Amino acid sequence: MDIHQILEHLPHRYPFLLVDRVVAVEPGKSIHAYKNVTINEPFFQGHFPHHPVMPGVLIMEALAQAAGILSFKTMGEKPSDDSVFYFVGIDDARFKKPVMPGDQLHLHVSIERQMRGIWKYKAEARVDGEVVAEANLMCAKRDIAK
Repeated sequence: MDIHQILEHLPHRYPFLLVDRVVAVEPGKSIHAYKNVTINEPFFQGHFPHHPVMPGVLIMEALAQAAGILSFKTMGEKPSDDSVFYFVGIDDARFKKPVMPGDQLHLHVSIERQMRGIWKYKAEARVDGEVVAEANLMCAKRDIAK
């Protein structure tokens, strides 16, 4: 999926869109996407400017956004103004190496289970084939009251 297709499957926009390309997606199973990390990211201005490191919370958010794309593809839906896909939990998060400008952050997410609107995923972020972060994520689709 290119950026135009990603924009159809995520409600996020700049500067909070953290998925640049989807390499492979198997609805109901898994997704492989990536984010190109550049020095132009707005968070690098304030997050250790003398030694720029991508914040771990944004690595988790990038994984959650990849999970969102996977979920929408699995449901055969696209985001709407009537609902939102919330990030509702992180378990067993581990950060193994810093992510720096110039890295390509590969996002690997697989569905563990889906029950009563709650989705559970196993997520892993890699740079140059090495795991830099991992976690078990939970997301939930909720209707927006208008």
